[in-house]
Amino acid sequence: MAWQNKTLKQPLVLVPALLVAACGSGPPSETKVDSHLPVAKVDAATAGTISGRVTFQGQAPVMPEIDMSSNPQCERQHKAPAKAETVIVNSNGTLRNVFVWIKSGLPNERWTPPATPARLDQHACIYEPHVQGIVEGQDLDIVNSDPVNHNVHAEAQKNPAWNESQPPRAEHKIKRFDQEEVLFPVTCSVHPWMRAYIGVSPHPFFAVTGDDGTFTIKGVPPGTYTIEAVHEKYGRKEGTLTLAASGAATIDFAYGS
Repeated sequence: MAWQNKTLKQPLVLVPALLVAACGSGPPSETKVDSHLPVAKVDAATAGTISGRVTFQGQAPVMPEIDMSSNPQCERQHKAPAKAETVIVNSNGTLRNVFVWIKSGLPNERWTPPATPARLDQHACIYEPHVQGIVEGQDLDIVNSDPVNHNVHAEAQKNPAWNESQPPRAEHKIKRFDQEEVLFPVTCSVHPWMRAYIGVSPHPFFAVTGDDGTFTIKGVPPGTYTIEAVHEKYGRKEGTLTLAASGAATIDFAYGS
């Protein structure tokens, strides 16, 4: 199996962008889809499951504590200092927050986005979740649960970038992204330590590794696929597999410092 490893670009300095005030969420951007493509349908009788784990080899890096002293309202929400989430190695030697998706191999069809919105919360001056995937055209519900002002900055490249203020416990913002883009950062121009990542996929076959380093992608039609793993610091790796009808296929990835 051939592997490729490409590191995501990391800005060395966070430069505050022009703040764009927003009193409410505003309408979501119009989803652009190719109406000439057939609507994708999966035969539940032949669908299968792709699963695996992402391990970390070598000495796990120690993440620095986040200095929130510039904003006491943020600092008071943490009993102990929060740490950066750039690299989280689990106790079983696996890596958290790796986005895993089917990069290629699916038919050229149009997938219907989920009706349930994805959610990005600003809680204790930290973005939650740190990494997530959404489907093209799916609503993203952005919430400010904090008693302080935030500034949500989607630093997308393929999708339109935007930078909007969100007051404390304000009205939810609803956003959409209509172009495949895996991954791009979401930052806060007010609190430079805040950072999350979003992977916009044209289909629903993706997952993010959790506290055991595993991932499971269900309901996948049979076929031969390129599977890609993407980590914000350690970059990209990929491999291929064949999923039989009603079958199960596994693929593992390994990163290291």
